[in-house]
Amino acid sequence: LSKKQRLGKCCLLFSPVNHIDFTVTPLCCPSRSSILTGQYPHNHGVRNNSVSGNCSSIQWQKDPETEAFPVYLSKLKYQTFYAGKYLNQYGKKDGEGVSHVPPGWDHWHALVGNSQYYNYTLSVDGKEEVHGDSYEKDYLTDLIANRSLNFLENRSPQHPFFLMLSPPAPHSPWTAAPQYQKEFSNVKAPRDGSFDKPGKDKHWLLRQPVNPMPSSSLDYLDNAYRKRWQTLLSVDDMVEMLVKKLESIKELDNTYIFYTSDNGYHTGQFSLPIDKRQLYEFDIRVPLMVRGPGIKPKQTLQAPVLNIDLAPTIMDISGVDLSTVNVDGQSFLSQMAPSLRNGTVRPFFLVEYTGEGHPTTDPACPKLGPGLSQCFPDCVCEDAFNNTYACVRTLDGKTDLQYCEFADTESFVEVYNLTSDPHQLENVLKKTDPAILQAMNQRLIKLQSCEGDSCRDVK
Repeated sequence: LSKKQRLGKCCLLFSPVNHIDFTVTPLCCPSRSSILTGQYPHNHGVRNNSVSGNCSSIQWQKDPETEAFPVYLSKLKYQTFYAGKYLNQYGKKDGEGVSHVPPGWDHWHALVGNSQYYNYTLSVDGKEEVHGDSYEKDYLTDLIANRSLNFLENRSPQHPFFLMLSPPAPHSPWTAAPQYQKEFSNVKAPRDGSFDKPGKDKHWLLRQPVNPMPSSSLDYLDNAYRKRWQTLLSVDDMVEMLVKKLESIKELDNTYIFYTSDNGYHTGQFSLPIDKRQLYEFDIRVPLMVRGPGIKPKQTLQAPVLNIDLAPTIMDISGVDLSTVNVDGQSFLSQMAPSLRNGTVRPFFLVEYTGEGHPTTDPACPKLGPGLSQCFPDCVCEDAFNNTYACVRTLDGKTDLQYCEFADTESFVEVYNLTSDPHQLENVLKKTDPAILQAMNQRLIKLQSCEGDSCRDVK
């Protein structure tokens, strides 16, 4: 994100500010929708990765998408560029197909459907572009990098620019570039923290995996872990090329760079082989590094930042009056660059998720019955219709508590004190002062129905 008016000198090369960052929902499509709109899922309406869950649906396109942050950048004459995965159901016939280009984007190179590295289709400014399996022509991470470099080379120097690059890595099917397919041959998933610990006092979905994990599950997750690392090497290359390009066109000191993800991922925690969708730190914590004008290097900011804060922060940098936009998040520019902005931090925030399941029994796991999905080796299922929950997190510098309620027949509740139990090994519901539980419940109720300012002012 470039600034037309220079705000100050950039930080040192490769010395960004780090943030404690959370996604407000641990799944691709609703999380990306939150990044684009700055809204919680209960406000933008995207519940999961399906069209019926509002992922890139007609309803999404007619309402929340028209208020996404690129629309505001475009009004300020930003030159906008998108390349890579957009939303999981983007480009499908249920949502106007590849001809649909979301408002606000001048240059559009969006993947049709979910993550692929080869043999995919792009919507290029609304026209279908089919790709095969040639590394030089088609490997998607490299294609995104090359087209972004071309955009920077040919942009108009009279106007600021914004690029959003969304490579598939490290999403499955974990196809590394040929030169990286033998890297990390001895790497295994970390065996620390909650790795392969039983989820004995947790929601039923966490109680069903075999513990300890069988060797077949361990082999599967270690292989996935290595391949994920291999795919990220091409992302490293992309970042390096972009930084060098910005330097060569003399825009590096005038550009904000955000590096983040849409959700976390687990590899063996609580004996769950691989996936996301859970309420725990490993699925809701995401990386966030930022560098740019006014930001001092090598900082780690302790106040929590949410993915719904990205849109208002980007708009704040570009000069949008945030009082005129409908967002639940808040700009964190004041945290990164206090010399440029004043601001406050939030003590509470919401994490919410709507579970997905299949109406019929998975034939590979008949004993588990219907209503489940994402079943991996040894019949460990990662999601279900009643894996639907909402959590309030208190993270104010003194207290680090998480309180979660499930929408299921048990009305199951999980409570964690992450100050004393950072790996969330023990559900302390029965040990927690009832007054604290009541206060957390009331905050959760307010957050689940909040909109705009009320999401930032919960007491």
